[in-house]
This record gives sequence, structure tokens and C-alpha cells, in this order.
Amino acid sequence: MLIGSYSSSLVLISLCVAMLASYTALDMAGRIATAKGRAVYLWISGGALAMGFGVWSMHFIGMLAFSLPIPLGYDLSLTLLSLLIAGLSSGFALWLVSQPSLPWMQLGLGALIMGAGISSMHYTGMAALLMQPGIEYDPWLFSLSLLIAVGASAAALWIAFRLRRQTLYVRQIRGAAAMVMGVAIVGMHYTGMAAANFPEGSFCGALGAGLSGNNLDYLVLITTLAVLAVALLTSVLDARLEARTAELANSLTRANQELTQLALHDTLTGLPNRTLLADRIDQAINKVTEQGGCFALMFIDLDGFKPVNDAFGHHMGDLLLKDVAARLRGHLHSQDTLARIGGDEFVLLVEMQDAADALGVAAKQVNLISRTFRVAEQNLQISASIGIVLYPGNGSDQHELLRNADAAMYHAKSAGKNGYSFFDVSMNSNARLQLQLLQDLRAALEEQQFCLFYQPKFDAQNCQPIGAEALLRWQHPQHGLLLPDRFIALAEKTGLIIPIGEWVLDEACRQMRAWIDQGYSDWRIAVNLSAIQFCHSGLVESVAKVLARHQLPANSLTLEITETTAMHDADASLAVLQQLSDMGVDLSIDDFGTGYSSLMYLKRLPANELKIDRGFVRELEQDSDDAAIVSAIVALGQALGLRIVAEGVETDRQQNFLTRLGCDSLQGYLLGQPMPAERFIADIERARQAESVS
Repeated sequence: MLIGSYSSSLVLISLCVAMLASYTALDMAGRIATAKGRAVYLWISGGALAMGFGVWSMHFIGMLAFSLPIPLGYDLSLTLLSLLIAGLSSGFALWLVSQPSLPWMQLGLGALIMGAGISSMHYTGMAALLMQPGIEYDPWLFSLSLLIAVGASAAALWIAFRLRRQTLYVRQIRGAAAMVMGVAIVGMHYTGMAAANFPEGSFCGALGAGLSGNNLDYLVLITTLAVLAVALLTSVLDARLEARTAELANSLTRANQELTQLALHDTLTGLPNRTLLADRIDQAINKVTEQGGCFALMFIDLDGFKPVNDAFGHHMGDLLLKDVAARLRGHLHSQDTLARIGGDEFVLLVEMQDAADALGVAAKQVNLISRTFRVAEQNLQISASIGIVLYPGNGSDQHELLRNADAAMYHAKSAGKNGYSFFDVSMNSNARLQLQLLQDLRAALEEQQFCLFYQPKFDAQNCQPIGAEALLRWQHPQHGLLLPDRFIALAEKTGLIIPIGEWVLDEACRQMRAWIDQGYSDWRIAVNLSAIQFCHSGLVESVAKVLARHQLPANSLTLEITETTAMHDADASLAVLQQLSDMGVDLSIDDFGTGYSSLMYLKRLPANELKIDRGFVRELEQDSDDAAIVSAIVALGQALGLRIVAEGVETDRQQNFLTRLGCDSLQGYLLGQPMPAERFIADIERARQAESVS
């Protein structure tokens, strides 16, 4: 027998190549496990090429490490066939470990197929020597090599399947597993080599036309390393790309969650918003339909929130809303829903078995909100008006339920606030009327449905007319002539009060200009300003423009603001009133005595007159307290150098009493009712003619 020998350096290189090929196979299995669609087949194909080339290279370098006393060569076709077998075996292995599961039976069958492939690769490569006579194999070592191939394949498949997922320290574990797999593969190869016996006189039939040369081992090694390096580099880059993609996906998921939170929750309080509330109501309706029971929907509006917001600023108002939300939420059951649907409006959805339980729940909410809130070192007191609807009974869907709850809430407000009201069908007609009125109000200004009535003001001593107060009326197409108490609140709520107020100011000044042209140059026209109009930033500029437009002397215009409005933010009011006063406009403090004036601020206000509220004048004859209050107001006004006007004069005794006290001017139904401009001036002219005749 010919005695062969091994190059220790090439044996070591073949072992390293086997380990590198094993690591590449494990890494490729990880890539395949996370790939989707066509990428799976691309990774299997690329992995089969890299792994097959690596395993074949280990085998070929191991054969190059073997030498006989005779020169050796390798048949090209059989060598390429062994490479193809290695690639197919590797592709099968990667496909097998990419499956969702790997039962023991499937693992055993796969190990047999892969072991047979590796063995075929090895012995086909050996056959590429074309030895004459043929190679004789030791049956025991040959069988052992087959067993090692099957066992190594089983171990490789099991390890690759277990390590295909990205976990902590997975690369280190793959490295250790690759060393074990490499040793097993090399063990199979060299066991097979040991089984080969070469008879004396043998010669290599592939020496002439086959692969041979001293540098063939280096060529195979460099090519293999290049293939494996490219495969590993591609895998690593793909893994990083996948990690970044996963991070981006997580970021997008978090962003979507945040967007969903923003879309379905109130940003200030974190409570569900109107959109999420609508969904919860629909769910509750379906639940009642399928399982029975009932639920109550409570529309909660905060009483006194706007004064807090105006007095302390929006920041304090926001803090108060958050505290209200936290207090109410802290007393909810898990199945209840508390939502904020805008401003100071909340809605509570409460599931219950008995509709009678709604009474106790509503009373509890009123009590919770009525307790003092401590916000930014301030004690704040507010209350709540609650409208309650029940399902089934008060609506068929969430839109109707919310509309009816809103109507019930307004009924609770009109009943005195700080309480609750169950919905009644009669409330709907009022709510619809208010809604229709609001729609009509938007068109009233454009269609010139507003008009002014004028109530005369008389000098208290000689009873001569000294001007008039302009009073707004709405000539509604269906409802006739409407007084301000029917629509001013709606106008203020929607902001329409600003353009309406500007129209009133312009029309009153136009009429005053006409009266001056008729010879009444000593008259003054009085115009009321609402609180919202007074706080509007364009008020001073608007007054200046209307005076210039009608060439009206500034002192012919008296602007009336209520005592409460003037004192709400005294410093801001002082600045606005001072600008108007500097312009020459007369200023009147209306409804004096009904608010909470500070005399320190009152004496600083550049007002020209005080107007005694009609409520005090009405009870002058019956209530001595009212008489004392009126006397005190007159004395205060005289001390401050202000004109005193009394409104609501309806009897001779009232007129005489107020005249004796020292009031400068009077107005009321006794002296003259509000009327259109044409009737107003006609009555004045008639009275003058009567005086001249007498």
C-alpha cells in the first residue's frame, strides 16, 4: 500500500475553513428566519452558495493536505460535481431550518439526507483522483465516516434551528457552536480519508488533464475566504439594516400610538375626547341591546369657570380643568367613561342595572365639583350644572343622546345652576328653538333685520329732553320684534356680539348726526357696550372711526358699561376708559349698585356719570333700604363730581323722590317709552309745540 502523509498547516487551515463555513451557515439561518417573501429564497440561494463553497473548500483543502509518493491531480468534472453536491446539501439544510418547527422525525430525516449529501460530496471528491487501480476503503472506517456525517448533520441542523433567532449574545453562542460543528465536519472528512487505501503501483488518472499545481491550495483558500467574507459581510450589513428598520418601525409604532392618543384624547386632561366618547356610547348601546341593563349620559358644564379664567388667566383655567378632571376620574368605576368635549364641558357615561341609580351618581358629581379647589395657592369655588339622559328612553343614537343631555344641562343652568336635571321631551323644543335662533342670528346682520329704538332722557329739574339711549331690537321674519334678552346671550356666546355692537354704534352715531343737523346739538346719544365688546382690542379704534365717519363731536356720544364689567379687571378697564375719555367720549357706569365696586378704583375711573339700576328705583316706594341705597349712590356720585342718571322711572312719586335727591337726569316709561327714530322725534316736536301753545 502507498503510505500517505498530511501537511499540518493545510489541515489546520481546513479546520478553520470548516468553522468559518459553519458560522456562515448559522448566520445565514438567522437571516432566513427574519426574511419575508422572496427574500427568503434569495437568502437560501446565497447561503447555499456560500455554505456549500465553504464546506467543499474544507474538503478540497483537506485533500490537498494529503500527499502520496506519486503526483496527484483532480478531475475537473467530478470536482465540480462534488461542489454542486455540497451546495445542494447546504441549500436543503438552510431550507429545513427556515421552517416554523423542526420535529425530531423531521430532524432525523433531514440529518440522513444532509449526511448522505456531505458523504457523497466527500467520496465524489475522492473519486476525482481517478486512481488506477481504484481506491480501496476500510468498511469500518467508511461506515464510521457516514455515521459521523449523519451525526454532524443532525447536530448542525439542531444548532442552526435553535440559534436562528436574534437573542442576547447570539453571535458569541454561534461562534462556539461553529467550532463544534467545524470539528465534527473535519472529523468526518479525515475519517473518510483514513478509510482510503491506495495499492502499490497505483497512479492518478487525473494528473494530465485535471486540476493540479503547487498553488492550487492557496487559490482555493483565497476564493473560499472571499466568498465567505462577502456572505458574512452581506449578512452583517443586512442585520444592521434590519435592526435599523426595526428601530424605525418601533419609532413609527410609538408615533402612531401617540397620534392615536392625540386623536382620541384631550391633550390638556388626558381624558377621552368627543371622538372616543362617541365610540364608547355606541359600544354601550350595543351592550344594552345584547345583554340588557341601561346607562346614563351626563352632560357636565362648569358654573363660574369663565370668571376664573378671565380673572386669573388661561393658565389658571387650564390647571383648574385638570384638577376637575382628576377629581371626577378618581371616583369612577372601571367601566365608566369621563370625557372632555371642549372648554369647560365634560360628559360622563355610567353603566348601571337600575336607572334610579343615575340620581345618586349625578348628585355625587355636583357635590365633588362644589368642593373648593386649591390651584396655584388660590382657593377656587365653582359648581356644575348637569343634564342627564337615560338609555334606553331618551334617544336612539349617540348624537340624539348628546343633544338631549345638552338640552337638559341648559335647563339645569336656567333653574339656578349647581344642580342636575333629567331630560324631558319639552326641553327639545326649547333647544331646537335656540339652535334655529342662532342660525337666524348669523343672517340677521347681513339682511339688515336689526333696528334701534330710542328711549328719551330728561333733565330731572325742568323735564326737558337731553338725549336718548339707543336700544337694540331684532325684527325677526317669523317671531316679530325681539328684545335683546332673547338673543344677546347667543350673540355673546358665538362672538357675533362684536359685529352687532359695531353696527349699533354706527347706526346710533348716524342718527345722532341727523338730530344735530335738525338743531338738537346739546343732546347726547347713549350706547350700551357688552362685556365682550368692551374687552375687544379694536374698541377704541372702532369708536374713533365711527365718530370721524359721521363727523360727530365726541362728547355727543355716551358709552355705558356695567359696574361689573368695569370692575372685573379694573386696571385693564382703566386703560381702555382713559383712552376713550381722552378722545372726549362721555362714559357712564351702568347698573350702579348691583356689583362689587372698589371705591379706590371707582374714583380713578374717568367716568362722567353713574346710572342707578332700575331694580332700586322700582322698590323706592315700598322698601326703605332701596331708598337709602339710592340716596347713598347719589351722594357718592355728587362727591365724585359725576352726573347721576336714574332709569326705570314709572310713577310720579319715583320721579319726585329722585328729583329731590338731586339726580341730574331721568328715564323710564313714565317719561317716554323706547320707539323708532321717526316716532321719537315726532313726539319731541309735539311736546315742544304743546309747550309753546300753553
